[in-house]
Amino acid sequence: MAGSSSRGAAILRVLRGAGGRPRPGDGTRHLSSCGILATSLAPKRPPGAPAWVPQPPARTFLNLAAPRLGGKRMEYSEERVLGYSMEQMYNVVANVESYRLFVPWCTSSKVLSCRKGLTRAELEVGFAPLVERYVSEISLTPQHQIRAVCNDSRIFSHLETLWRFSPGLPGQPDTCTLDFYVSFEFKSILHSHLASLFFDEVVKQMVTAFERWAEKVYGPQTAVQPQKCLQAARCM
Repeated sequence: MAGSSSRGAAILRVLRGAGGRPRPGDGTRHLSSCGILATSLAPKRPPGAPAWVPQPPARTFLNLAAPRLGGKRMEYSEERVLGYSMEQMYNVVANVESYRLFVPWCTSSKVLSCRKGLTRAELEVGFAPLVERYVSEISLTPQHQIRAVCNDSRIFSHLETLWRFSPGLPGQPDTCTLDFYVSFEFKSILHSHLASLFFDEVVKQMVTAFERWAEKVYGPQTAVQPQKCLQAARCM
C-alpha cells in the first residue's frame, strides 16, 4: 500500500538508533528509542580462569522491554453510512480469509476452525522485520455484529475489534450504518513507541479498506447523501 515503505524505513531507523552509547564507568547501555536501561556488566573472572567467551543473547531485540513495562491502551472508533446493505457489509467483514488481499499491513489470513457463531483464524500483520502472527477468536452474529479478540500473541497484551451493522438511511435498504471499534495494548513500551509511527495510518484506513473491497465484490455503492462519518481516537 502507499506509504508502507516510508513508514517501514522510519521504524527501521528507530530500531537502528536504539542501541545507545555506553556511559564510561558504569557499564550501563541506554536504549534511546524508549528510555529503557539494560545493564551489561561483565562477570568477574577468578585468577587463572580461562578468558570469558561471549554468548549469544537469549532474547531478541524486540523482547528487551519487560512485559511489566507495557504501554498505554489505545482505542479508535468510527461510524459511517455506506451505500451497501447490512448483509453485504457483514459478508465482507466475515470473510476473514480474504483479509490478506486488502487489509492494511495484513500479509496472511487463514481460518483454523469454524463452527456455528465462532471462528478461529490466524492472522499475520506487519512488515519485515516487524511481523506478528496471532490467533483471533471471532464471534459472529449474522448481519449484526462481528467481534474479534486476539489470543496467543507475543506483542499484544490486548487486541479487540468490533464491527456493528445497523440500518442506514430511512427507506433505503441498500444502505447501512457501519460502526467500527478497535482497542489494543502492547506488552512493551518499545512496541508502543513503534506503534505510534503508524497507528493513524493503519487504523484510520481500516473502514475505507473494507469499503473499497465491498466495491470490488458488489460494484459501486448506492449514493449516500449526506455522508456520515464520525471518528474518535484516544489513549487510555
